[in-house]
Amino acid sequence: PPFVGAVAMQLLFGRNGTINLLLDETFGFKIPFMEGLNGVVFAESVHYFPFILINLSAALRNIDRSMEEAAQNLGAQGFRLFRRIVFPLALPGYLAGASLVFVKVFDDLATPLLLDVKTMLAPQAYLRITSIGLADPMGYVISVVLIVTSVAAMGLSAWAIKNRDFATVQRGGGGLARRRMSPWQTAAAYAIVTLILFLVLAPHIGLLLLSFATVWSFSPLPDGFTVAHYGRVFAEAGIFIKNTLVYATLAGLIDVILGVAISYLVLRTTLRGRQWLDWMAMSALAVPGVVLGIGYLRTFYGVKLPDGTSLTSLWIIIVLALAIRRLPYAVRACYAGLQQISVSLEEAAENLGASKYRTVKRIVMPLLMGGILAGFVTSFATSAVELSATLMLVQNNSDAPLAYGLYVYMQSAAGRGPGAALGVIAVLLVAACSLLSHWIIERNARQRRAGLD
Repeated sequence: PPFVGAVAMQLLFGRNGTINLLLDETFGFKIPFMEGLNGVVFAESVHYFPFILINLSAALRNIDRSMEEAAQNLGAQGFRLFRRIVFPLALPGYLAGASLVFVKVFDDLATPLLLDVKTMLAPQAYLRITSIGLADPMGYVISVVLIVTSVAAMGLSAWAIKNRDFATVQRGGGGLARRRMSPWQTAAAYAIVTLILFLVLAPHIGLLLLSFATVWSFSPLPDGFTVAHYGRVFAEAGIFIKNTLVYATLAGLIDVILGVAISYLVLRTTLRGRQWLDWMAMSALAVPGVVLGIGYLRTFYGVKLPDGTSLTSLWIIIVLALAIRRLPYAVRACYAGLQQISVSLEEAAENLGASKYRTVKRIVMPLLMGGILAGFVTSFATSAVELSATLMLVQNNSDAPLAYGLYVYMQSAAGRGPGAALGVIAVLLVAACSLLSHWIIERNARQRRAGLD
């Protein structure tokens, strides 16, 4: 989670962090990396850098190499080649990543709060609702502004590439040509890559050190190391881990069930207005988590069950929020999987007398299982560390998920060691899910290639 990385980065890049202590001792000055908005921008940039990298790398691999070679034959080189040919062709990938990063950062609630930056929209919406109450109209006004801005960002990225041709001449594009670099270019490239690698790994390094640190204050490195924080986490925070596994599993199951249903209705039926189902499911991407939490809290506030229990006090509301929040991931995974299943297979089964239900059960579902698993794993992993949508909905600590426990621990200096230990567990959980999702996708790709051969 970005807010956990922000705490670790404070220890490395803060006013009295490792880097600034070394700079002050060596050169006599400090750099305000983590002061105010600087800290939010720095922490969020490091955390969401992979979103841009993945989308941009995919776009660069799909660029037709012949276009670059043609431009070079006409005399274009260096920055002019990049500005006129490479970057315009990679623009869809960049805008896809940039719009997603904008919405994610715009939505982030915990990172600004932990860095004591309250002059941002998401923290203001949360603080007004929690301090003044649900009757405060400004909390809802800020929520509307958050939604409108997020939708505008997504729409602007789509408009920027509208009516422009980014198609490649040959299938697959071939990617940009690899070129030899001079010794100084090689050295510069390695220096840049090393710096980026250090910045990307810094939160993980800081988090790991903090989870074992006895005391880490006003010193470049911890004064000592201990495993007591992990013992405290397993003794006190086991309920957070258990709740997270239950909530994320249920949310993932709901998402893949809805994802399969929506994908099938959109791709395999002639239902009128079916495209609206897809758009409605994907619209959750443009709704900030804090707004979703406020909306659920307002909608179900005062609603009581027959036994008198308030609906907002039940943990099922948290599961619903997580499921809606991550539904787009499952829909896209199932949609992509169903697109790759030939309709002729279903038609052949029906021609042999199989009913529609039997065809879906025996033909579609087994072939779609890779997409279903990928959607479930993605929904599970992202739900496990979701905070913005759940922070408003947790009424009792016994119902709190892991991300909420992390936030509570990180609020105090004494709790940051156990919080870091819990953060390491969260990182390992997400990493395991990511590796599993990658393995599923690679296995499906190998099976498709084997089928084509």
